[in-house]
This record gives sequence, structure tokens and C-alpha cells, in this order.
Amino acid sequence: MLAGTPYCNRTETDKQVMSEKKNVGFPDLIHNAEYEPTRPMPLQELPRQARIDREMAIIRSHHERIAKAIEVFWGHRDCVEYLQQLILNGGDGVGNTRIGFKHEVLAALINLTALHEVKQA
Repeated sequence: MLAGTPYCNRTETDKQVMSEKKNVGFPDLIHNAEYEPTRPMPLQELPRQARIDREMAIIRSHHERIAKAIEVFWGHRDCVEYLQQLILNGGDGVGNTRIGFKHEVLAALINLTALHEVKQA
């Protein structure tokens, strides 16, 4: 009876019944300790390598050749320059230009730029 009736058209008794119900709608967003083990882990809390693998999987699913090039350059200082060139120019510097990237690929390239560390020789 209450579900189809607009709130403003409900009687005072209906409104009182609704206010007394505790489990109406979505659960509270309070993080209780009992739910902590099953709470999804935010992306920024994932280990660094897991985040790198996730971003590479996104790029690989759309652009296999670019993913292979990033794997070759990964760990070298030229890698960030290559990623920035892809992000800003859309081309890879060897004549392969493109109109642009899908937003998830662009986000993955930006995230990889932030995650990249140069290996010390």
C-alpha cells in the first residue's frame, strides 16, 4: 500500500509507520569492524604491482602493440617519456599516430606514468 503512494499524499499514520521502520532502503554506510574483512579494497590500497598489472591489462585489451612497447621500456627513464608522448600527442614517434584513446586507456596510461619507477643501474 505504501510503495505506490507519494510521500506527500500519505496519512500521518503511514508516515509514522515508515519512520519506525529501521531497515528501509540501503544499509548504512558506516564501516563496522565486523564487515572489514569483506569490504572491497580501494584501488589505491592495492599493491603497486597489482595496480600496474591492472592498467596494463586495460591497455593490452585495446592496443596490443602499445602494451608490448610499454613492457619493453618499463623500468627505463624513456618509458615515462613514451607514455607522455602517447598521452599528449596520440602518436608513438615512429609514424603511428592516432585520433585519440578511449577514456579507460587514457586513464591507464596516466596511472602507469605515476606508477613508473626508474631502475637504478
